[in-house]
Amino acid sequence: MEWTFCIIPFLLGSVCECWLLPRSKPLMYGEVQSPEYPQPYPPNLEQRWDLSVPDGYQIQLTFTHMDIEASASCYYDFLTVLYGERVLGRFCGNENSADGHHPGDQPILSPGNRLTLIFKTDNSNPERQNNVGFSAYYQAIDIDECSAATPGDSSGPLCDQICLNTLGSFLCTCHHGYKLHSDQRTCTLSCVGGVFNEAEGTLFSPGYPVSPPHAISCQYIISLQPGFIVSLNFSDNFQIESVDTEQGPVCLYHWLQVTVPDRDPMKLCGTTSPGVIVTNSNTVTLDYHTDDDGLSRGWSLEYSTHRVRCPLPGSIAKGRVTPILAAYFYRDYIYVRCDQGYKLMMDGEEIESFSTMCQSNGHWHLPLPECHIIDCGKPESLLNGKVDFLSGSDNQYHSVVQYSCNEPFYAPLGHENVNYTCDADRKWRSDNNIHVLPTCLPVCGRPTRSLSSTSYQRIIGGSSAPADTIPWQVLVNVNGRGGGMVIADRWIMTAAHVLTRYGDPPPTSSVQIHMGRTDIQTLPTPLSVASIHIHPGYNNSDGLNYNNDIALIKLQEVVTFRASIMPLCLPPQDAAYHTGTMGMVSGFGITDEGNKRILTNMLKYVHIPVVDQQVCSQTFAKMKQQGNNLIPHLTDNMFCAGVPEGKKDSCQGDSGSAYAIEENSQFWAAGIVSWGVECGKKGKYGVYTKVANYVDWVQKTMQEN
Repeated sequence: MEWTFCIIPFLLGSVCECWLLPRSKPLMYGEVQSPEYPQPYPPNLEQRWDLSVPDGYQIQLTFTHMDIEASASCYYDFLTVLYGERVLGRFCGNENSADGHHPGDQPILSPGNRLTLIFKTDNSNPERQNNVGFSAYYQAIDIDECSAATPGDSSGPLCDQICLNTLGSFLCTCHHGYKLHSDQRTCTLSCVGGVFNEAEGTLFSPGYPVSPPHAISCQYIISLQPGFIVSLNFSDNFQIESVDTEQGPVCLYHWLQVTVPDRDPMKLCGTTSPGVIVTNSNTVTLDYHTDDDGLSRGWSLEYSTHRVRCPLPGSIAKGRVTPILAAYFYRDYIYVRCDQGYKLMMDGEEIESFSTMCQSNGHWHLPLPECHIIDCGKPESLLNGKVDFLSGSDNQYHSVVQYSCNEPFYAPLGHENVNYTCDADRKWRSDNNIHVLPTCLPVCGRPTRSLSSTSYQRIIGGSSAPADTIPWQVLVNVNGRGGGMVIADRWIMTAAHVLTRYGDPPPTSSVQIHMGRTDIQTLPTPLSVASIHIHPGYNNSDGLNYNNDIALIKLQEVVTFRASIMPLCLPPQDAAYHTGTMGMVSGFGITDEGNKRILTNMLKYVHIPVVDQQVCSQTFAKMKQQGNNLIPHLTDNMFCAGVPEGKKDSCQGDSGSAYAIEENSQFWAAGIVSWGVECGKKGKYGVYTKVANYVDWVQKTMQEN
């Protein structure tokens, strides 16, 4: 539909200017209402609506309301619906009026894609307050051209053979063996160039089972993608002219030739059906030939396809192939899973997963892999311990190793050796299902060689300690000779006064640490010191205050314990200092040699008992009463040890060494050699720092540093 749009200026003598607007596309639906609806329509009215939808559709008109002045034969006011010149209806009144003609609920369907509505009213409307006119909707309805009657102009049916209705139009097509003529309606015989690529179908010769009126030469090609095999199943009703000979029918003038790639063609004729032919190919060409003489009713067949078959994949050691089927065909997949503890291997490389597909040539696109036993790798080495294989080898799945500590110098946490098994996740896992290695803790206070506790040799004039009997003994050289004791693999405990001069600790480079020797005439390179930690409560500026006489030395390197170097235990929580309890003091301090006192190069030791604290305090008080004012103060952080008759004592050079008490075959650090008055004199005792009072400080210092 085209519209003309004009602009008329309000000037006398002006000329109308018009533009031709483009044709708009027909609507598929719309609404039509009388003027001023739903108000009463005006008198003396004539209005026209020309409706159209696209070709190939009809118009369906549905009234939603009608109220037009009723009259016999709709004489006064009425709505006329036309298709061209043909009147489809003339309406007035409403659904309750006795006169007039109401369309009711049935829609009006136009024969074609156009419809015209004309609404007329006369110059009077006695019911003007009540008659409101009409309201209707229209929509496009597809025409089923194929079901329409044959045109009456003798032009024949719409389609010669097959008619296919489409939305808004129709299509013609032909039976097998015919092609559509250029007029898109007529079918003519043609059976060349047809390609069939569906998985199954039916083919038959032109006109089957009636002989065609003239010679034909047809070709049918069945072609599917590689991987499929075509089978032909001929019906029993088979008849192609042949010449009978003693050797059988000969196809001279009529034949059906079956051709498969890379094989000799096969000509078929006669009256015996070939039955089923399995081509073993995805492509088959059928050429059907007859001449103008003779009669061949022809043939029909159903063809089907099946997939190419692959060989059974076989089995795999320590694995499984899935799924397990009786036969495998093109596009089938198989997967390989290894048993627990085994891994997939192909071409010497491990692969995460494996699948292979049956190819169109009947072969699997990948060979099967192998399943090799997994290994967990070499077990981690254990600090201060070792690992031994109990079963299995090469770190393989289910191999079992045992971790043990280097006894008797280290013992496992939990006091048991731990077995680890190579697990399917390639980790060494312990019997309690953990991956963390055990911990080897140093064994403290248990020398590999023992001393007789009944021998009371003196440091002052005593005998040398045999090797490996006091393995915690340390020689500390700083501002002179001093002693100390090993308490951990990087920690030495000693007396604070050994490390201080004028109240300040020395630089770490000036401190020399030696351990593991009982003869110090020739010493190896000393161990390096990382840090020095003096007890914060130690303040001995006047040389008379040995309270809190305790210090720690941290080494730069970890010490591996052995027979000659082992730590001394810290005091237990219930440590007791009972009077008379025997303890052992050791050191490289002053000793008696004949009538002389010399600084010994051999490690000495002595067993002396704990002295009652009140007795010790009275002893030093008496010395002060006798005028000796240079006696240090005795505090609750100290205890005394010795014998009244003297000659068994520690002395200069032993400061910082251990006073060790043995309980249950294990020594613990009860005291640190701190101070005394006139070593080994009758009625005088040595004073020791009471280590049990400082366990919390020692442990906190080691943890924080």
